[in-house]
Amino acid sequence: MTARRILAVQIADLGDLVLTTPALAALRDALPDAHIALLTTPHAAPLVEGGPLVDEIITLRRDSGLKQFGMLAGLFKRLRAGNYDTTIFFHHFTTRAGALKFNAIAKAAASKTRIGLQNGRAPFLTGSIPDDGFGALHNAEYWLKLAALAGADASPRKAGVVVNEVDRAWAREQLGDTYPLAVMHTGGGGDSYARRWLPERFAEVANRLYQERGARIVLVGGTGDNTAETIAHLQVPFLDLSGKTTLPQLSAVLERVDVFIGAESGVMHLAAAAGAPLVAIFGPGNAAAWGPWTPESPSAIVRGAPECSPCSYIDHTTGLREGCAARTCIMMIEAARVYAAAVELLEGRILAGLPDYASHRPMVKQAMTPISILGLPVSPITYNDWLKLISMWVQETPRSLHHVCTINPEFIMIARGDINFASILRRASLTVPDGIGLLWAAKRLKTPLPERVTGSDGVPIIAERAAKEGWRLFLLGAGEGVAQKTADILRARYPGLQIVGIYGGSPRPEEEASIVERVNGSGADILFVAYGAPEQDKWIARNSPRLKVAMAMGVGGSFDFIAGIIPRAPVWMQRLGLEWLYRLMLQPWRIKRMMRLPRFVAAVIWRGAK
Repeated sequence: MTARRILAVQIADLGDLVLTTPALAALRDALPDAHIALLTTPHAAPLVEGGPLVDEIITLRRDSGLKQFGMLAGLFKRLRAGNYDTTIFFHHFTTRAGALKFNAIAKAAASKTRIGLQNGRAPFLTGSIPDDGFGALHNAEYWLKLAALAGADASPRKAGVVVNEVDRAWAREQLGDTYPLAVMHTGGGGDSYARRWLPERFAEVANRLYQERGARIVLVGGTGDNTAETIAHLQVPFLDLSGKTTLPQLSAVLERVDVFIGAESGVMHLAAAAGAPLVAIFGPGNAAAWGPWTPESPSAIVRGAPECSPCSYIDHTTGLREGCAARTCIMMIEAARVYAAAVELLEGRILAGLPDYASHRPMVKQAMTPISILGLPVSPITYNDWLKLISMWVQETPRSLHHVCTINPEFIMIARGDINFASILRRASLTVPDGIGLLWAAKRLKTPLPERVTGSDGVPIIAERAAKEGWRLFLLGAGEGVAQKTADILRARYPGLQIVGIYGGSPRPEEEASIVERVNGSGADILFVAYGAPEQDKWIARNSPRLKVAMAMGVGGSFDFIAGIIPRAPVWMQRLGLEWLYRLMLQPWRIKRMMRLPRFVAAVIWRGAK
């Protein structure tokens, strides 16, 4: 019987290939006589070169667009000549361009069996497992399941890369016999600077590890990392190996460390493959998909995890690969948390597994089962239900932040083109139906909503109950003097109402910390934010771990209505669902925004709840 010929395709980069090695090892164990070829990048190829996992390495540079398709044309003859009976794609087909590229590879290899993840963009596959999105499974688990379709065992196994004795001897010479050894990588992946932790905090951890634990500090990585910036803050001796190692030499160094500290990157995955006890720092990245794969060794994840995180590689999209301008999720990871996790590893108090040191309170889930309209949640709630929930939230001990989003057809259409906003809506505690179009859509989908619940009416209703119950309010945002005028009107209307803070501010990243401090210092129970959608909800989501209020809610133009800056539509127009028309008459420039409404109607008719 002719031995099988398998082409494994992994043309991302270092970390992705490291996470593919368990699947390659499973294939090798199950099919020892098979010829396994690997299509990968020149940068990642040394990780498996000369090792037992693959018999042949074919390289393709990570160029984009037509340039890469041009290189694919050059590969056509080699792939066709390989006579591979099976091609396995260790990739998510995230973009249409990517799917076209992998389709071209499939055609070039002309394998009878073509295996991969199916998300509707890969009709060329003959065998597949469902792609349930980034983080539904760890990527290493996805790839093991794909290998199982070719006859391998999908049981978890450690990653591994090629390191020879020459590389190990070099590492011993560089590192000597001083222990404990703390290795730091101050980069964060070549394609996303948003993942990088602050150099001064790396230095703070290094200084403490040396001074309090006697650790020797070693810096590794490439020339583009933040090594120089970190060194500027170091106050202790260190060894700088950044930009001075080959990949096998770096792996040999990582085999000898007592604790590795670094953000999400290929180097972090190398450390995991080397069996190094490690602290992985995650901000916008998806730890469920790309956390360190350490089924047999100790490791810990320290996350800055506000409501909007992860925002990179979520669902079936690349999301915000560069995060947001505020980078709040990274900024909120304090050096003390990373140092504490490193000490627990040094003292052997973390066994095999992934304790999660998330720098936030537990994520609050939807307070009631939502209905789905165009794939986004809408809470079937009444004003009375909402007030009961607020009463419970205010009395909770310990207190958790509950983010309430108003949602209407316009917001849904915005979210369809803004994955960050869509994720925030899906993770909110409540998404109240602020729009007559939602009631129409829900009825059409045979999941009717009990009533329309608006932010404009919700603010005074909540204020009235707050005056009776003693809930304390903070009004944030709106135009100059508008929040103050709103507060004066609400206090006059509802005697005894406690409005403990009024501030304009802005959603600019540089103002976040001081505004949060102001809100927390006021002792407020409820925070109303009038920065406009979707910025107001993004601001709340970013700062969710550090806000000490029971409920935060974006209120859009509600302050303007209460203060009389913009008049509300007559009651009869509100009842007929024509408030949007009245608003358009007052502000004709909103016509562009209003065009989202017919698009919403068409989308509901065409796609329903999907």
